[in-house]
Amino acid sequence: MEIITTQNAPAAIGPYVQGVSTGKMVITSGQLPVDPQTGIMSEAIEVQTHQSLENVRAIIEAAGLTTGNIIKTTVFVKDLNDFAAVNNAYEAFFKRHGTVFPARSCVEVARLPKDAMIEIEAIAVA
Repeated sequence: MEIITTQNAPAAIGPYVQGVSTGKMVITSGQLPVDPQTGIMSEAIEVQTHQSLENVRAIIEAAGLTTGNIIKTTVFVKDLNDFAAVNNAYEAFFKRHGTVFPARSCVEVARLPKDAMIEIEAIAVA
């Protein structure tokens, strides 16, 4: 198992790593919508969704894969009333990168670290 780290995604805020690789599979930790350059988190759910996905992408790419290798995502949202806005940003992200949509789960949670509105994790396969 190889630990994946990149400056292009926020550093872990606890006792975990950004991602791990088994050689054929990359699994990311949940990515908050924190801009890794500024440490800032937008208040708009669409921007938060995009940033979480960009952070996932950075980890996948640090492992030598692309968004096209992502086979599964899990989306944690603070409010399912944001589902349509999350879907729009999620769809735009994958279309912009020219990839098929991966399998996905989306669940509402009571609270996320840093009071984020969304957190996204992914599994990618070489």
